[in-house]
Amino acid sequence: MKSRLAGCSALARVYPPDLVAALRDEAGLDPAPLSEPDLRAGAAADCEALFATWGMPALSEAELAVALPNLRAVFYAAGSVQAFARPLLARGVAVFSAWGENAVPVAEVAVSQILLADKGFFRFRFGPKDPAAGEAERRAALAYPGNLGCRVGLLGAGGRIGSLVARALRAHRVEVLGYDPFLSEARAAELGVRKAGLEEIFSTCQTVSNHLADLPATRGLLGYALFSRMLPTATFLNTGRGAQVVEADLARALSEEPGRTAVLDVTFPEPPAADSPLRTLPNVLLTPHFAGSSGNEVRRMGEAMLAAFRDWRGGRPSPTRVDAAMLATMA
Repeated sequence: MKSRLAGCSALARVYPPDLVAALRDEAGLDPAPLSEPDLRAGAAADCEALFATWGMPALSEAELAVALPNLRAVFYAAGSVQAFARPLLARGVAVFSAWGENAVPVAEVAVSQILLADKGFFRFRFGPKDPAAGEAERRAALAYPGNLGCRVGLLGAGGRIGSLVARALRAHRVEVLGYDPFLSEARAAELGVRKAGLEEIFSTCQTVSNHLADLPATRGLLGYALFSRMLPTATFLNTGRGAQVVEADLARALSEEPGRTAVLDVTFPEPPAADSPLRTLPNVLLTPHFAGSSGNEVRRMGEAMLAAFRDWRGGRPSPTRVDAAMLATMA
């Protein structure tokens, strides 16, 4: 078997030397990374397996037939495969993704932000400048419920990230409302989530955290009709996808009620345009799309793809394999 590496400059962190050595022994890996032009030019025409990460190019079925005619499997050590998977699946190429592993740090960030938001942290994050302001801020803090019994809304509660967040929140005794058209009542009960509509969630939840899958049906779903319903001290968190938010509507709702806050790890476009009000509103915190795997966390995804390769080679099912039906609901 012959295999190659493809993706961005993070390849060396996602597939560190010990994983590369294992793949060289077990998968015939040529460790020289392929650039997108190399890949499109047919430099891996004899390749049967591709080990990739962020930066995996999207090739059409026709392009795949020419550039990668012998490809049998792609092991993607990152999250969403929506951008490139369909032509591969149409050609019978097996696709594996570490989306479950990439979900872990996102869920950790989301849980941390929810717990802080329920305490009013993001309103007070810059601290008072004088004693008088400090006393006013201490009084304002009484408007926040804290976490015990607090109502939290999860959008996309049944997805991988939403499920991890819901499970983690159970330890903090918050009340979780979940919106997810694909979430069954039985699964919701298992997660400790009460299913609810978007209007109820935005109208009654202290904190709303977005984990919806990036699908045509969810783009622009979150607009003024929802954001205007937020409680006077509510927080909107987005570690999902920016295109789901009508950002002018969010900015309007935040301007109308300065006690509301938004913490946005993703925007659309990303980063926000230079003249975006999200850059100047005092009740918006922008973070640099950092919630996903970074630092030492990226190794987890490479390990998952080595395990997926071993399952595939051994003819065993793998929890990381993606099929066409899954693309209709996954992020």
